[in-house]
Formats: sequence, C-alpha cells, structure tokens
Amino acid sequence: RVFAFRDARWAPDPVLAPSAAVRSPQPAPLVIDNGSFQTRAGWACPDPSVPAEPLLRFRSLAARSRGARGGAGAETQVGNDLGSPEPLRWLLRSPFDRNVPVQLELQELLFDHVFQRLGVSSQGCVDHPIVLTEAVCNPLYSRQMMSELLFECYQVPKVSYGVDSLYSFYHNRRQSWPCSGLVISSGYQCTHILPVLEGRLDAKNCKRINLGGCQAAVYLQRLLQLKYPGHFAAITLSRMEEILHEHSYIAQDYTEELQKWRCPEYYEDNVHKMQLPFSNKLLGSTVASEEKQEKRQQQLRRLQELNARRREEKLQLDQERLDRLLYVQELLEDGQMDQFHKALVELNMDSAEELQSYINKLSLSVEQTKQKILQSEVNIEVDVVDSKPETPDLDPLGSEQSLEDVESINEFEPLFAEEQPEVEKPVTAAVQPVFNLAEYHQLFLGTERIRAPEIVFQPSLIGEDQAGIAETMQYVLERYSKEQQAILVQNVFLTGGNTMYPGLKARIQKELLEMRPFQSSFQVGLASSPVLDAWYGARDWAVEHMNREEGWISRKDYEEKGGEYLKEHCASNVYVPIRLPKQAPRAAEAPGRASGTGNPGEQ
Repeated sequence: RVFAFRDARWAPDPVLAPSAAVRSPQPAPLVIDNGSFQTRAGWACPDPSVPAEPLLRFRSLAARSRGARGGAGAETQVGNDLGSPEPLRWLLRSPFDRNVPVQLELQELLFDHVFQRLGVSSQGCVDHPIVLTEAVCNPLYSRQMMSELLFECYQVPKVSYGVDSLYSFYHNRRQSWPCSGLVISSGYQCTHILPVLEGRLDAKNCKRINLGGCQAAVYLQRLLQLKYPGHFAAITLSRMEEILHEHSYIAQDYTEELQKWRCPEYYEDNVHKMQLPFSNKLLGSTVASEEKQEKRQQQLRRLQELNARRREEKLQLDQERLDRLLYVQELLEDGQMDQFHKALVELNMDSAEELQSYINKLSLSVEQTKQKILQSEVNIEVDVVDSKPETPDLDPLGSEQSLEDVESINEFEPLFAEEQPEVEKPVTAAVQPVFNLAEYHQLFLGTERIRAPEIVFQPSLIGEDQAGIAETMQYVLERYSKEQQAILVQNVFLTGGNTMYPGLKARIQKELLEMRPFQSSFQVGLASSPVLDAWYGARDWAVEHMNREEGWISRKDYEEKGGEYLKEHCASNVYVPIRLPKQAPRAAEAPGRASGTGNPGEQ
C-alpha cells in the first residue's frame, strides 16, 4: 500500500483547426463551462464529424511573470501552459471570488485562450453564439460585466447563461422533462442545495455552503504539515488534491469509522503510504570502513599540520617580542637610562619590575610552545609507525610443533568453533544505513482519508460556523409541504467534482433515512460524469435550442435592457430585474427654492 505521487505536468493545449461543419450552414454555438476549478470548452454541433465532448480542459488560472531587466516584457501564461502550478503558486491569479467571476481582466485572458486554441478564425469578433455557465443566483453586476465583455469586446451575436448543476441535472434526466428533484452540487469553492420544481429552479429556497474541494485540500495540507513538520515544503496543494481525488472517502458513520481506525489491525490493513520523492545521495551512501578510516586519518593530519603551523607562528612572534624586551633590559644594565626610559614609554610600561615580569611570562610561554611542538612531532612519528601493518608472532618461543600435535588440534577444532566470539568474523565492506530513507519520506494516511472530505458534513471541523449538507438539506425540505417533499426526495441528484468520493451516495441515503418519516421512500442518484455532465448538458441544450429564441440574449436585448438582463430557460437562474426607488418630482421642489430666495439673510 505504498503509492507514489504522480506530480503530472500539464501539457500545453494545441491550436485546433475547426471542422467545416462548425461554420456551415451557420456558426455552431460554442459551449464554455466556466468553472472556478476548471474551464471546459467545445462545440455544440449535431454533425458527427465534430466531437461531442469538450476539446479544451484547463485550470482557471493565469500567471503574469515580471519581465527581465533589459529583456522582453511580462509574459502571461494561462491554464495548461503553466506546466505545473507549484513553482508559480505565488504568481497564480484566478478571476473568481468563490464561484463568482469578479476579475474581468483575467476572465478575458481565459476567453482569449479558448478562442485562440479552438481556432476561431473570424477577424475582430467571435461570430459564434456562446453558451456560458454561471453561479447559482449570480449577482447582477457580475452578469452585467460578463455580458459587456462578450458583446463589446468579442462582438458575439448572442449569448445564453445557465447554471452548471442544472445543466448536469438536465443531461441526466431519468424522467420525462420537466421533472422535479433536489440537486446537491458540490464543487471547488461552494456546495449548493437546489430544489427544482417542474423543471424550474426555485431560487427562493436555494441554499449555499461556502465549503468545497479547495477548503478540503487546505485542511488536509495543514493536517499533514502538523504531522510531518520535516516535510513541510513537500506537502503541496497539488499533492493534497491528488490525495483527495484518489485516496479519500466519505465515512457512512464518522464516529464509528474513527473507532475502527483506533484498532491497530484495521490501521495496518487500511493505511495508505504516500511516497515523497527523495535521493539516496542525502544519506551520504554506504562507504567502506577502510575509506572512512582513511578520510579520518587525512583530516587528523590536516588538523595537526594546522596546529603546528599556528604554534610556530606564535613561537616566532613571542621570540621576537622577548628579544625586544631583553634588549631594553640590557640598556638598563649598561646604564643608558635615557634610552631605557624612552623604550619603556614605547612599550607602554612604567617600571623595570613590570618589564621583568613580562620577560618571565614570555620566556615561560616560549618554552611551553617549544615543548608542544616537540611533542606533536613525536606523536606524528608514533602514528606513522603504528599505521604500518604488523605481522603477529605466532610462535614466540621458537619451538616447532610435531605432526601429532597438529592433528590433535584439528580434532578438537570443531568443538571450539561454536564458542568463537562474533568479533573474529570478517568485517563487511559496506556499512548498513541507520534508518530506511524511503520510509522516512512516506506520509501515512490514516484518519486523514476521512477527516478532510468530512468538512462538507461537519464544517465545525475547520472552525466554520455553518450547517453541513444534511442540516441544510433538511432545512430546505422543511420549507415545502409534505407532498412536495415526497416529490423532491424521489429524485435527489448529486453532481460536481466534490461528489466523487466513494461512499458519498451511501452517506446521503443514511442522512435521508434519518430525517424522512418511517417507511417513506426516496431515491439518490449520482451523475454519470459529475465533472463533465455540466458541459454535456449545456451542449444538449444548445443543440436543441439552436434555432429558437428561448434562452438566447441577442445584442439588441443587451443594448435595450442592459447587461444584467437574462432570458430564463429550464437550466437558468431566475431573472430579478433591478428596481430603483422612485425619485420625488422636481416640480415640488421649485416653490421651496422660490420662497428661499426672498430673504438673503435667512440663506
């Protein structure tokens, strides 16, 4: 159960040549699933020569590097052109705040990347209709800026907005449309509970939980960084996302599952070990003992030579100073008092007694240094002599053994062979490492496999004061009558990338079983492809409504009704126009102004 991190690099998206069926007999709609985690784009064309799948899939990220001094300007990379997000983590920018696009400059970079790589060849404009996903209950300002970008910058003929989870619900419809159901959509930033009645979203009773895959990855990163502080830098967000996608699961009963993990046998059977990359060179490799001993001897010789050189330099300096002091003392003995006093002043001394004291100290220091030098030379000679191999004297008495004595020794040799100590065994050339380096670079995933995805059911695990999926789902259902509740729970639909954990469907069924009346029925279904069904549903809708006016916002509608205008359809939000408060008529203000001009002093 040792798994290696893939650390896969993103391959740059190629520039695709569009099929002729995309242009004739009329421009085919371009479907863009504008998600906060990943952008998916492709054509909605009934022609079989056009692939019915997204041709582009890339992370909704952009990085603008600073230009080199004296070189080219700043370079902007988008999506898969980044290669890997970790080296550029501090440069990465996203147009989204939660799941709402707010940075339109970055959104324009993503659109440019899509249109360029899909081979949109029209000059100065994009003459294809656009089907674009947006967030549930998207703010009017965000839709206004998006419409302004598409109509003013790209000159698109018409655009349609829809909710990604409702497109997925539309693609996976198991009953005759329109149908009702309860959509549970969990994505990268948010989780939504969406009631759908008769094919239309009931926006008044929608609820959002501000938790998703991003928060789970950050929580898992903190858990493992606290558990393995020695591998702090190696525990990256990209690797945490890989663990969430491939090694995590939802516990049907979280408390009982934690009790199971306390059992050593269960832990050994279910723990996943993630192997971090490492190099054997860090251990210093297993070097033969003889080579190590030789290196130590060389280091010892270098230290001895260095110490001997320092002692000689010190001895030379002390001897020169001692000679100077003795010369001054000779001046005193010869009676040259003037020169003697000048010399004392130069030496910063006051009397002949102080001069004699310094002479005695320096003489003692010189003698000690000479003795140390002689002793070190003797030690070096002894080391050289001891390092020569010695042949052991096997027969110190010089007596010769007879043939009978040798044979008798050979007879008793097997009896004493078992009692030979292990010291006499030959020393192996290689030294075994002290610990297993590969095991040191392993991350043991135990309860972390269930703790990270559990936050959508228990947000209090990360300190969030929000309700989980079960409480929010019960709150939404209680806002309807019993008959409507029974209709909604017959089609509980799970979609979104954060719903792909094993065991999530069983957990939702368990929660519904606890909150629903006795012997009542319900059905829980999972999207056939929770990640891509939003794009597939948008494509299905675009193909069916290609020649209709329903759901499409034309340029005329944009100019007359504003950028926030929305034409509703089966997978769209509910349009709530802006209602401005009525202003008081200016005619009523005129008398007041006229009366105020009569008395200048009051003004």
